[in-house]
Amino acid sequence: MSAREPAAAMTTDEMHAYCREVEAYLCRRNDGHLIRVVGPAFELVKGWAAQGIPLTLVRGAIDRVVERADKRAGRRRPVRIEFCDDEVLDAFARWRRAVGVAPVASAEAAGGPKRGSLHAHVERVVVQLAAALGSDRAPAALIPAIQTALSALDGVQATSATARGAAREALIASLADVDRALVEAAAAALPAATLAAFTAEAAGELAAFRSRLPAAQWEAAVMAARGRLIRAAAGVPVVSFD
Repeated sequence: MSAREPAAAMTTDEMHAYCREVEAYLCRRNDGHLIRVVGPAFELVKGWAAQGIPLTLVRGAIDRVVERADKRAGRRRPVRIEFCDDEVLDAFARWRRAVGVAPVASAEAAGGPKRGSLHAHVERVVVQLAAALGSDRAPAALIPAIQTALSALDGVQATSATARGAAREALIASLADVDRALVEAAAAALPAATLAAFTAEAAGELAAFRSRLPAAQWEAAVMAARGRLIRAAAGVPVVSFD
């Protein structure tokens, strides 16, 4: 599936509701300035809807574009939705890879993210996990798991800059193990009602792809999408390296 290929048909009402939600969120992030999603902007957002891009990803992309604009010197102009297209598509490519609704090769062919520096990734994750220890977002029951993850990453960080070939792949596999254990610990620290809500939200994000996924792949995709929501709630980063 290419970056612009539709995932599943939406009704006209669903398409318009999607576009209205994007417009409303963009307005809120622009401090109430009304930036209409009409004309070419409307067609752009319709394209996101047709691809099955979850609204949660669109909102996150808008947040990042607005935050970058806020950091620039001087009075910023309201952000237009067209400025968010690259960020939205990049987030969608990463999400598809994470939940397994498209082959990695397809995402890369569509201009999706490729592997970068393993060492830089590990350093970034260590900083984020250390910050999580000092914040109030991570549940108290999760603290031991974060400390265990940091200890495991110490060894990976020491060799990640020079590891090549099979040694590098072994380090990447170990990161996946650490990531899995951290998500499981975070899930165990959350109330059952919250987990059920996350499962429902994950299924909703993936609804556009339901008809094309076999049952086993659907369940795996929902669990992967739920894991993203669990991480966000617990304030912990993605440790695995894709």
